[in-house]
Amino acid sequence: MGVRINVGCGMTVTVGWVNLDNSLSLTLSKLPSWVARLMHRIGLLDSAQYRYVNFARAHGIIQVNAAKRLPFQNGEVEIIYSSHMLEHLDRKGARNFLDEALRVLMPGGMIRVSVPDLKLLAENYVKHQDADRFIESMGTCIDNQRSLQEKVKYILMGSRHHSWMYDGKSLCRLLLNSGFEGAKILPPGKTMIPDSGALDLVERADASVYVEAKKPEESDLVQPHGHKCLSAG
Repeated sequence: MGVRINVGCGMTVTVGWVNLDNSLSLTLSKLPSWVARLMHRIGLLDSAQYRYVNFARAHGIIQVNAAKRLPFQNGEVEIIYSSHMLEHLDRKGARNFLDEALRVLMPGGMIRVSVPDLKLLAENYVKHQDADRFIESMGTCIDNQRSLQEKVKYILMGSRHHSWMYDGKSLCRLLLNSGFEGAKILPPGKTMIPDSGALDLVERADASVYVEAKKPEESDLVQPHGHKCLSAG
């Protein structure tokens, strides 16, 4: 049995798994507690960020830039789970992450990716005809930093806007084009992962689409794969 990892865990860690995230908050969690406390007091950390610093310290979250490299050997990982992380990466970063995921997974290993569902957002727009609500729900726009404090905070913490959006079919296509096979859209609460244990299968269920796929077995690695997205009811 290999390692199971939660990439971009935020405050939803999976017990018994290796939990990874990428944020200055994780760097601050390794420093004396007064550093984050001072930054919060002068407004360089908002309350949510300050809570996450303390949460990361308590739960031993590992800092990793998933768009560059995952800290595991080839074929060391059995399962990869990532919820509401991929949309924060640009197209190149997303492809790099999935290349790394394919590298570290053992043959037959599985990946489960959850992202905000663009189809659902579009359906809500058609239903309500509220352009402002739609654009805000996309999370792709950020306000300009006008004050010195806002500019410093942006430099230190970066932005959490969405760089790309997906629906189930486009996410399947991305996984298949990255070398995975059997990409399938699953409803909340359903999984093909054996013994999923503490994994949250309904995380952000009201706004998400869930797709699972697997790394081909050794005998299939050189075979071309189709680009059909499956759907499980």
